[in-house]
Amino acid sequence: VQLQAFGGGLVQAGDSLRLSCVASGRTISSFLMGWFRQAPGKEREFVGAINWSAGSTYYADSVKGRFTISIDNTEHTVYLQMNSLKPEDTAVYYCAASIWAMSRAFSSYKYWGLGTLVTVSS
Repeated sequence: VQLQAFGGGLVQAGDSLRLSCVASGRTISSFLMGWFRQAPGKEREFVGAINWSAGSTYYADSVKGRFTISIDNTEHTVYLQMNSLKPEDTAVYYCAASIWAMSRAFSSYKYWGLGTLVTVSS
């Protein structure tokens, strides 16, 4: 499975941004697609995930109500819509794929894309 995330950039607090993750390779429709982020000097943390086949979504408390994950099956793309961005959302964002039905642990994700940097200025 190959993953490519893009869409990061510099925005102001309160702005919105949408990240995309294009997936290719194996039959990805059976995978759990996750988004993680890593801020400078901090550990990588779970942002949210979507079960590709079931469509069920899961979010970290810190982003619940502001971030939304969705899938475009035709384009094999997973989106992370980020609204009401805060400076603390500044991080490198990664998309990842897991064979588990649901997991918040990055160790459960076998496939990773390169990150895309999101910077939110105050």
